[in-house]
Amino acid sequence: MRPGRATVHGAGRGGMAPSRCTGRTATGSARQATRRPRRMAYRGLLPTALATLFAAACAGPDADGILEISFGHVGAPGSLFAVSSEEFAARVNARLEGRAEVVVYGSSQLGGDEVLLQKLKLGTVDLALPSSIMSSRIPEFGLFEMPYIVNDRVHMARIQEAVVWPQLVPLAEAEGFRILAVWENGFRHVTNNVREVRVPSDLDGLKLRTPRGTWRVKLFQHFGANPVPMALSEVLLALRTGNVDGQENPLAQIHASRLNEVQQYLSMTEHVYTPAYVTASSEHWMELPEEVRTVIAEEARELQGFVYETAKRLDRELLLALAETEIQVNWADKSAFQREAQAVYDEFAAEVPGGRELIDRVLGLLQ
Repeated sequence: MRPGRATVHGAGRGGMAPSRCTGRTATGSARQATRRPRRMAYRGLLPTALATLFAAACAGPDADGILEISFGHVGAPGSLFAVSSEEFAARVNARLEGRAEVVVYGSSQLGGDEVLLQKLKLGTVDLALPSSIMSSRIPEFGLFEMPYIVNDRVHMARIQEAVVWPQLVPLAEAEGFRILAVWENGFRHVTNNVREVRVPSDLDGLKLRTPRGTWRVKLFQHFGANPVPMALSEVLLALRTGNVDGQENPLAQIHASRLNEVQQYLSMTEHVYTPAYVTASSEHWMELPEEVRTVIAEEARELQGFVYETAKRLDRELLLALAETEIQVNWADKSAFQREAQAVYDEFAAEVPGGRELIDRVLGLLQ
C-alpha cells in the first residue's frame, strides 16, 4: 500500500449525502458538529431545491482549502467493497495531499444503491460503487445477471476489455453515469433457513432476498424461488424476523454483514459473478479540477489488480472462517444449475436489444 490514509466516515444511518462543497467530514470533528443542525434543517427540501441550495451556499473548497470527494457504497466494514474503496482512497489521498481528499462512506450511510445513483445525478455524492442495480437502469447490464456467464476473473478481464468498455460504458454515459473503473462484488452464493440448496428444485418456494436488479429477480423466479428485492442494509433484519427465508451474496458480503449468524445453510452455488463499477455523474464529474479527475481515474483503474487479488484471498479465507461457524456449508451441483441457464439467456436475448450478441460475445471469450 502506498503512503497515505483513507478517510472513512464512521458507521451510521443513511441521510443527506455530504456535498464536496461541505469540506472534509471527520467523525467527531468540531466542523461536523457545527454543521449537523444545518443539514438536519434541509431534510424537508425537495431534492432539486436541495441541490440548488448546496451549489449556491457552499461551492468550492473548505476553510482548509481541501476539496472533499465523497465515495458512498453499501458494503459493511471488512467487505470487499470496504477494503477496495479504502485502499483506493489512501492512494488518491497520498497523491492529492493538501488539495483534495476522498472520504469513504460505507454501510449504506448515504443510502442504498438506488439512492446513491440519484445522489450522483444531484451532485450531492461524488463517487459510488453500484453493482447489480445497473441492470435496472440500463438493460444491457443485465448481461452480468446471466447465470454462469462469467467463468473466472481471467475471463472477466477479457470481458471488460472486449465488451464493458466499448459497449456498456457508453450506454451508462448516455444515462448520465461516468464509469471510471470496473471492480467487483464477486461470485454469489445462496443462504437460507429451510434446506440445503444443491439443485434448482431446492429453491422452490423459498422467499429469497435479491438486489433490485431486474434480471436477478427473473433468474430466481425461473429457479422456482420467490425473490424479494430489497436493499442490502435491510437484509439482516429481514432474515432475523423471518420476513425472508434466505438471500444470495458473495462470501465477503455474507461474512461482513454477519448474515451467517441468522442463517442455517450456506450453499456454494456461484450462480452469478457481479462486477462493481466506480461511478460518477457524467455532468458533475466535469466540475472537479482536472488534476483531481486525472488522479481519481488513474487510481481507480490501477486498483483492479488489488481488487482481484483481495477478492480471491477473501474467497479462500472466508469460506474457511464461515465453515467454522454454526452455518452448514454445502457445494451445489453447478451442472444442474447450468442446464437451466439457457432459458434465462433466451429470455434476455428476446427482451434486450442486442442481447444475443452480447451473450455470444462473452461466451466466445472463454479459453
